[in-house]
Amino acid sequence: QVQLVESGGGLVQAGASLRLSCAASERTFSRYAMGWFRQAPGKEREFVAAIAWSGGSTYYADVVKGRFTISRDNTKNTIALQMDSLKPEDTAVYYCAADRQGLGGRWAQARKYDLWGQGTQVTVSS
Repeated sequence: QVQLVESGGGLVQAGASLRLSCAASERTFSRYAMGWFRQAPGKEREFVAAIAWSGGSTYYADVVKGRFTISRDNTKNTIALQMDSLKPEDTAVYYCAADRQGLGGRWAQARKYDLWGQGTQVTVSS
């Protein structure tokens, strides 16, 4: 069974950068659209970014557009989220997710994704 494992979270100051990674345990990962979501304490899980299986299309939440970059390496079964110019409001647990069902569109909807990692904490201090 495919598993997703996130890494790269940590505590940084505002304006710094972090790079999150998500590793999949099987090669079938390369067929899946992938997404990053985040959840702050007391808030709903929210969409951050997504990438098509080929890497040819990417999608971003308005609040991170221009600061975050999603990418993937299907030869290594990984996706990454490069986060620059971090703000305190970016503090959250970040999750990667896979759309194994091949549902078209709906990139920002959590229900599109049927496999989730355990999350990695990102804390940005002011």
